[in-house]
Amino acid sequence: MKTIEIDDELYQYIAGQTQKIGESASEILRRLLLGDADAEVVVPTEPVVAAAEVTLNSNIFDLINKQDLQAESSVVGRFLFILSTLARAHKKQFDKVLDIKGRNRLYFGRTAEELSEAGSSTNPKPIPNTGFWVITNSNTTRKKMMLTETAIKLGYSEQDAERIRDLL
Repeated sequence: MKTIEIDDELYQYIAGQTQKIGESASEILRRLLLGDADAEVVVPTEPVVAAAEVTLNSNIFDLINKQDLQAESSVVGRFLFILSTLARAHKKQFDKVLDIKGRNRLYFGRTAEELSEAGSSTNPKPIPNTGFWVITNSNTTRKKMMLTETAIKLGYSEQDAERIRDLL
């Protein structure tokens, strides 16, 4: 089995072509590109969901690529990767993270300056592919708490929020 990198837009398109639960990307691509007769094709009883709609209604577990996550060698890298994936899954709701704050500091902001002004040694970093920034100088336990709070704000259950936290 080989690994290939594809951009987010293409991934969303492929995910939007899923016709049955558990269908792998290889099965989808084989069906779409090769017209493989061996690939089981299930006619959907509901209309096929467009890729843009999949993005709006997806969750992190549909989008997270564990290989990419494991490729991040640092805790900060994994933290930013998970936040970026949450933002991709919840584009319209992700601004709720701006409500997550510590006792004396902001955790999320729209600019690095906003976070720097709200505390000392915040070491703000951009969350990839978003207009948001996050502080990164906190310890791993605090980062896990921030992920848990983010997941809950985005509508995940307590159990799923813990699963997201444990990805770090």
